[in-house]
Amino acid sequence: MASPQPHIQAIVTERHRMGECPVWEEATGQLVYVDILAQTVCRLCPHKAQVQTVRLGDPVGCVALRDKDPGSYVVAAGTRVGLLDWDSQDVQWVAQLDGQTPGIRVNDGKVDPAGRFVTGTMPEPLAPGVWEPAQGALYSLHGDHVVRKLADRLGISNGLDWSPDQRTFYHVDSLDYAVYAYDYDVQAGTIENRRLLLQLPRGGAMPDGLCVDSAGSLWVACIDGGRVIRVDPHTGSRVGTLEFPVSRVTSCCFGGADYADLFVTSAADGLSEEQLRGGAAGGVTCSRSPAWAFADARVSPS
Repeated sequence: MASPQPHIQAIVTERHRMGECPVWEEATGQLVYVDILAQTVCRLCPHKAQVQTVRLGDPVGCVALRDKDPGSYVVAAGTRVGLLDWDSQDVQWVAQLDGQTPGIRVNDGKVDPAGRFVTGTMPEPLAPGVWEPAQGALYSLHGDHVVRKLADRLGISNGLDWSPDQRTFYHVDSLDYAVYAYDYDVQAGTIENRRLLLQLPRGGAMPDGLCVDSAGSLWVACIDGGRVIRVDPHTGSRVGTLEFPVSRVTSCCFGGADYADLFVTSAADGLSEEQLRGGAAGGVTCSRSPAWAFADARVSPS
């Protein structure tokens, strides 16, 4: 008998231009994410389907939780990194990344297991779907606000996360259509020994954001592919696919009760009026699953 499928539903139908970088805030039971092109940080209560926003002055590449303090976030906008207080909507800008190279902005980012903020940069497109290569870089912001460069000559620095044992760092270069793995020194916050984990066909659906579950599997959002694929961290093989009712899937994270829901952001930017008509493009979609579905695919509250 065929196994029942996860229930996939749109929980936000608002059309974000470029929804990205979702993270579950357990303390408030809310999903925090960004709309890069609208220059906003968004906060969603899934049960009420209500979205609150704070607008910043530049394209917002990413947002991350700070010190497990509800309403306090790390944000990266333009080429700056700052600390956002949600209630006051004030941002304290604490670091500058690559302010010398024109046409560069911060993209995806996350907090590492030791509390450092790791984020990457990318070039703005020269034309739709065309980017100058080797312009991106990867940075780490330490607690003393010192910035260290981890890698350079990247195409489009994108989705990143760590293995459950904290010894491996995963990183997407969208322009390479690839996911790379590195050895990670969690005490020093350094990476080395880059190797290719997953290569997608060039010219097809680009890998974008990703997250890692408690079993160590990678979940990779494929923009313009309408799907999230599950990847074995040891072999790089695809072991599962979730199809979504939106074409421009951008990123994903686990959250909700028992962290058994997979939240997926998407983009409406770049789609025609015909493609937008009657769809959920630019919204937030959730794969709500019975307990069996993600029994080995939940992330821990930590």
